[in-house]
Amino acid sequence: MLRELHELPAGLLDQDSRGLAALLGGPTLIHLPGRRQPALFVSVLLHGNETSGWDALRALLRQRLARWGELRLPRALSIFIGNVAAAAQGLRHLPHQPDYNRVWPGSDLAPTPEHDLMRRVLDRLGERGLFASIDLHNTTGTNPHYGCVTQLDARSLHLAALFSRTLVYIRHTQGVSATALGALCPAVTLECGKVGEQHGVSHAQEYIDACLHLSDLPRHPVAPQDIDLYHTVAQVQVRAGHPFTHAPGQADLVLAPDLEGFNFCELAPGTSFGRVMTPGQEVPLLVRDAAGLDVTARYFHIEDGELRLARAAMPTMLTRDETIIRQDCLCYLMAPYRDPLPPLRR
Repeated sequence: MLRELHELPAGLLDQDSRGLAALLGGPTLIHLPGRRQPALFVSVLLHGNETSGWDALRALLRQRLARWGELRLPRALSIFIGNVAAAAQGLRHLPHQPDYNRVWPGSDLAPTPEHDLMRRVLDRLGERGLFASIDLHNTTGTNPHYGCVTQLDARSLHLAALFSRTLVYIRHTQGVSATALGALCPAVTLECGKVGEQHGVSHAQEYIDACLHLSDLPRHPVAPQDIDLYHTVAQVQVRAGHPFTHAPGQADLVLAPDLEGFNFCELAPGTSFGRVMTPGQEVPLLVRDAAGLDVTARYFHIEDGELRLARAAMPTMLTRDETIIRQDCLCYLMAPYRDPLPPLRR
């Protein structure tokens, strides 16, 4: 059930992510007034263990309350606080739940109550109108702060470039919030580094504040020299049911212990991702391109027991967190975006 409010509940800003479930009872959409309309939309905790977004948002609102005794927002603000049940346990999502960032309209997953929830959120936001949409996340592995877009329209690129010159054009977009919200307004997903890093919280707080003060977003194309733009070419998963680990001798696939260090590095063909202990088997990874086609052989092969890249690639989202690898993926593979940026206008 979606709870929809038009003011901050008493005590909300005193709660860290683990205390929100007890206070809110479930996913909550909050609309706050401001001098300008339409509202800026900010979503947090779509993944319950990615807490920097909520920490940044509550720090910003507490700061404004301390300064003026009221919010005095320069622009209306709509906030969606997502998977509070998972946040209470410090998990991405609970075992019986789908991923909250894979069930927005356009999802290819089997229907669940969460699909209906996100449809209702999108419908309510569409009725009210939006200025822009920001979805805040953390990375599980070592990555720079970067912005993601699912459309290459000029305003979304400008919105993302306000956060970082490092941008990723996501091609694997079924059911993600930025794609759904992109039908209503410029939309970005922001990756704010690892959970617990204060710089990620501060960066997100300053960014939200800057966006609240914007009167408009530029409609002219972003200058190519102002951004480093990459695009996802494939998603890499460990094949379902295949045992893996980072500890030698404990599973058939032993991932390289320094994999996280490969994020946003241009890797040469032959780079090892780990060792495969059983001779003669197929590659224990499944690699799909943006169309969902199996392109494993294009990217990986086994040579002398080593799981190696078959071609140059740049990974992102590599992590040592084995639960995240099972729930989501091992990584995405990227390449620099070389095509001219389209002069799209909204």
